[in-house]
Amino acid sequence: MEKASSLLTSETSEVNKGKLARLLTDVKSLTKMVVLILNVLPVFTGFWLATHFTGTSITANADLFLLTIVGSTLVMAGALMFNNWYEVDLDVEMKRTQSRPTVTGNISLPVVLGLSIGATVIGFIMLLFTSMEATLYAFVGWFTYVVLYTLWTKRRYTLNTIVGSLSGAVTPLIGWAAVDSAIHVVPMIMFLLLFIWQIPHTFAIAMRRYDEYKAAGVPMLPVVQGFKMTKRQTVIYMACLLPLPLYLTSLGLPFVIIISLINLAWLAVGISGFYMKDDLKWANIVFKTSLYYLMAFFMLMIVFTL
Repeated sequence: MEKASSLLTSETSEVNKGKLARLLTDVKSLTKMVVLILNVLPVFTGFWLATHFTGTSITANADLFLLTIVGSTLVMAGALMFNNWYEVDLDVEMKRTQSRPTVTGNISLPVVLGLSIGATVIGFIMLLFTSMEATLYAFVGWFTYVVLYTLWTKRRYTLNTIVGSLSGAVTPLIGWAAVDSAIHVVPMIMFLLLFIWQIPHTFAIAMRRYDEYKAAGVPMLPVVQGFKMTKRQTVIYMACLLPLPLYLTSLGLPFVIIISLINLAWLAVGISGFYMKDDLKWANIVFKTSLYYLMAFFMLMIVFTL
């Protein structure tokens, strides 16, 4: 009897662990965890740089920092969950999204919508305790992503990439504005860099997932205009990043030189696409290097202001 009881307890424990692991996987998928982290990093960097330029510190503003990071994370998570809720019909058609809990039914659609609304409302309430300017930037990002991108342009126009990029670009402004007004050259250049960076990054994703976007009827640029046009526009946007470091001399000449070299290296990756026959291989390279580029840029901003 004791052995049977022990075996039953062990099996129950394994089942519970499996359920917990599946729940965590579903939550990560529902909130698009990688995308969420990539959006929180600029918020942190904006806050960090604002304290640097105003002569304060994160430790001296610990409560403000916590409200800013948690509040903005909840707002962004709410927007991402709404996107999953609304696009469940598209996700069914795309291989990479067929495991999302909205598709599998692991989390019901009414629950997802409720979580989205709840996270968004709580996030905005928390941000209201930072500054109205930070809350305004968060609202602009949320409205652009939920209304202008998800509800309006994504299924209709190739312009969806530009609109989606705008929503992600406001993140450093949120962090900075929680400390001081973001009408400052540094956060504005961060905004421009994020806006421009997201376009070739998204083009690369669209090329990699060409068949899925085509099957789902999403008018991404490669689907509508083809790979040749997409590669050409990718290089143009990469080139637009070149002058931006010149406006960040307040972070020091070494920073400007390093970022300029990184910009040139990424542009070279883009230009190499004109000489590669395997478009998907090139798209994979652009996608991976775009992530390294973004991480390097924001990490170096922090390092050079330590």
